[in-house]
Amino acid sequence: MKPIIGISMGDPAGIGPEICLKALSKKNIYQRCNPLIVGDADVMQQTVVQLNLKLKINAVSNLKDAKYKVGTVDVFDLKNVNLSELKLGIVSAMSGNAAFEAVHKLIELALTNEIDATVTAPINKESIHNAGYNFSGHTEIYAHYTHTSKFAMLLADKNLRVIHVTTHVSLRKACDLCKKERIQEVISLLNDACIQFGIAHPRIAVAGLNPHAGENGLFGDEEINEIIPAINEARVNGFNVDGPVPPDTMFVKAIQGKYDGCVAMYHDQGHIPFKLEGFSWDNEKQTMKSVKGVNITLGLPIIRTSVDHGTAFEIAGRGIASPDAMLVAIDYAILMAQNKMKISSNPVGN
Repeated sequence: MKPIIGISMGDPAGIGPEICLKALSKKNIYQRCNPLIVGDADVMQQTVVQLNLKLKINAVSNLKDAKYKVGTVDVFDLKNVNLSELKLGIVSAMSGNAAFEAVHKLIELALTNEIDATVTAPINKESIHNAGYNFSGHTEIYAHYTHTSKFAMLLADKNLRVIHVTTHVSLRKACDLCKKERIQEVISLLNDACIQFGIAHPRIAVAGLNPHAGENGLFGDEEINEIIPAINEARVNGFNVDGPVPPDTMFVKAIQGKYDGCVAMYHDQGHIPFKLEGFSWDNEKQTMKSVKGVNITLGLPIIRTSVDHGTAFEIAGRGIASPDAMLVAIDYAILMAQNKMKISSNPVGN
């Protein structure tokens, strides 16, 4: 059976609706899964008209009414956007509420096993906060509503797979949070994820926190006190781990295939090389012409993948947003859902 992949609409004032529809205009998506957008059907219909797409919107309130047919986009309609008030490219509480409710419903459908995996389009944190929801991002929303305490963000595209010890905190706080127990935790999550992607014996690299990985304490002692003990413990537990590796060379080696996964200590340490590899800027048009890469939340009881870019308010409604990252996110959701279904149908011992 093809997995049912739920996809949140994202912030309706951004490029979320556009990249969702562009992705679901691809015939091969329907050959591998049954996709369902969760959001506002009127917004999706308006986007179809604006972009002159040859798609029909099928608004449903129950999954049994979904058609999963090429050319018809099924939308679990939350009816939470007033089109007369929607202003593209503008932060608003209405848009934030619509985006949040789509994610919340997506999680609910996955927890009740009505869908097999979830994919999220970008949300705007300011809009979410204006709507009264105090979350710093998708990852924290998922953790809260799935009651998950041990989780981590993984960025993936081709050979480069990067997990983060810390994410949406200040750089000062990130340094304080790079502790042995947390590093061990993300090494284990990364190893499990690589196996789920079909890598039997993952090779994992752990980045240093300080320049040159601390240079034996010359530039900081976090490597000596926290990172190296975590690596040693991981090796005792059977993981193939290298490090601490200076991050200025670690990611280059990973892109070339030396490592199957990398552990970054803080948000930008992992995001900058990842986006340098996966994003392509058109200087003449002053816009991104391609954005690739998927954000996967590990440690959850459900599957969650996402594009690794923002709402791009500056180009909302112009029809030039790239669906590349959404397509990759859907690909990973399908892969993980299929592997999960195989494990469920072939439990150990049978």
